[in-house]
Amino acid sequence: MRIAFFGSDAFAVPSLEALAAAGHEVALVVTNPDRPRGRSGTPRPTPVKEVALRLGAPVLQPEGRPRRATREAVERSDADLGVVVAYGQYLGKRLREAPRLGYSINLHASLLPRWRGAAPVAAALLAGDPVTGVSVQKVDRRMDAGDVLARREVPVAPEDTRGSLRARLATEGAALLVEAVEAIARGEARFEAQDEAQATHAPLLRKEDGRLDLARGARELDRRVRATTPWPGAFLELPRGRLKVLSARPLDGGRAGADPGTVLGLAEEGLLVATGEGVLELLEVQPPGKRPMSGRAYANGRRLAAGVPLA
Repeated sequence: MRIAFFGSDAFAVPSLEALAAAGHEVALVVTNPDRPRGRSGTPRPTPVKEVALRLGAPVLQPEGRPRRATREAVERSDADLGVVVAYGQYLGKRLREAPRLGYSINLHASLLPRWRGAAPVAAALLAGDPVTGVSVQKVDRRMDAGDVLARREVPVAPEDTRGSLRARLATEGAALLVEAVEAIARGEARFEAQDEAQATHAPLLRKEDGRLDLARGARELDRRVRATTPWPGAFLELPRGRLKVLSARPLDGGRAGADPGTVLGLAEEGLLVATGEGVLELLEVQPPGKRPMSGRAYANGRRLAAGVPLA
């Protein structure tokens, strides 16, 4: 099939590569404009654009929400189907219906209708879901509310971060997307409506979502650390400034009567801290203006002893 591919983020790269490897012709790639990155501020292409150029596919980079010019480009490309993966912009009705088949499909990183929205991987981790997955849906007027063609479950590992789980979902999703496109090409696609009663929502992550409140339970705090790694990053507000928490793990039990935030001792690499329920071991942290270090090294540098508040 001839594909008009809409994508920007690295999550979309395995899908674009898999469609091309499966023999589908990438007739057009629509992606976000080049943006300044790094300390130099040099404009850099999106990960999807880099792959598109390597594949020799035509690239279009509309500023903001794509409109008439993008629709006309899709029509000129003679694309059979639109495929949207982590594009980051809304597709209006005339654009998503511009391909020959009259619709576009989207790969979403959750088992729809659970976790519709911009941050489904983080939402699954924050909720402690043991299983998440990927879905292929028809692009609809409402975000992630289209009829579903295919789903695939992916187990969540206890140590998964947003970064590691998202990478695995991108790979699994690419394989599912190829299967979905081939079912469409054979005329065997069967879409089913989502159950609105089961819908949950995953709003866009903010920097503030990384804030850790030690009055909460250790397991909840561990999920928040993993859900915000690598971005926006978890942190503790301490008297000496913001301490980034790069890695942590929950431990059962704890010293009776210890207030949340009390140092309980040291482990081989970590710093043990009391929480509202259980103990949180800070495995890797980064103080303000410093390089990442083990929790134990941080405690030694601050001369933190058991029974004192974390500082």
